[in-house]
Amino acid sequence: MDHREARTHLVDRRRGTLDAASRAALESHLAGCEACRHEDAADAELSRLLEERLPRRKAPASLRRSLEARWDPPKPRRAMRMARGFAAMGAGAALAVLVLFLFRPRPPPSEDPMLTEAVNDHLRVLYSDHPIEVQSGGIHQVKPWFEGRVDFAPVVPFAGDDDFPLQGGSIAYFLDRKAATFVFKRRLHLITLFVFRADGLPWPAVATVPVGDVRGTLESSRGFHTLLWRKGDLGYALVSDTDPKDLETLAGKVANGG
Repeated sequence: MDHREARTHLVDRRRGTLDAASRAALESHLAGCEACRHEDAADAELSRLLEERLPRRKAPASLRRSLEARWDPPKPRRAMRMARGFAAMGAGAALAVLVLFLFRPRPPPSEDPMLTEAVNDHLRVLYSDHPIEVQSGGIHQVKPWFEGRVDFAPVVPFAGDDDFPLQGGSIAYFLDRKAATFVFKRRLHLITLFVFRADGLPWPAVATVPVGDVRGTLESSRGFHTLLWRKGDLGYALVSDTDPKDLETLAGKVANGG
């Protein structure tokens, strides 16, 4: 079992839904892979934090009307009674019923694994109690801090400015490798820049956004925007919920040094 396959099974392992053979293969892989053990622990912590910190909202008043509009069974009176019952439920139970009864099952949309990883890593930064391991005193203080902590030299000539002040840096994992993380700010939005070795990763096939003298891929997922590009031996991922144009501007500064 390789890194990518192992990480697709981590959630199922925690839920207890893996078959015995897959679980044994996964346990064997985790026993010898520090990166995947770190990923497993980080995902478990992220799930806990999201469950604890995200607000719990009551089911909306429009839920009953939505059910009435969508539900078209043979017995209208019975359906109306069910709809009223669903509307009285808590949000979690009602939404579960909606998924089961109102929508036809269909396979989940395929999502770029690098996009998924970038957003997950950004969420870990947002919900971490200590997202910055080295406070910014300028790029010349942050960059040397990574020496000996990652197995490459991160090339980030941009030192931050008034529009995108550099907050600091930390170490992260990006898929199966360590990443140098630079944290910038844009007004009230945090922007994370992950720098990592580019070799052997499933890069998106289409890259259309200019980033210096190369091109990158801009995608959105779960309310966050990610700009991915590679230059030489290094890969870069910028992630934030700020305007996508801000990411393009910052990417140009990172690529060109300001």
